[in-house]
Amino acid sequence: MIQYGYISGVAMVFEAIVFGVIVLAVGYWATMFVMGRRDDVLHGKFVEEEPAAEPARPTPYMRRARTAPAAPQPNKESLQALLTVIKRDLHDAAR
Repeated sequence: MIQYGYISGVAMVFEAIVFGVIVLAVGYWATMFVMGRRDDVLHGKFVEEEPAAEPARPTPYMRRARTAPAAPQPNKESLQALLTVIKRDLHDAAR
């Protein structure tokens, strides 16, 4: 038997989902309108921007980021010492 409260609850959830979709659509429309993409808002199609007449000058933020200095290449002695430490740790962990 279907109870009245159950149907009412399902209807309320459906109503909330529809309301949420409408709010998201209005928010998207408002964001596009504020950003100046009025052609997208009015016609629903994406418009490609026209290329700039001259290339943009690099700003401090556009310049290449500094790279970290390269780590020195390990030699045979340091690798052997690392291997010894790892073997000792594994042996201690196995106990």
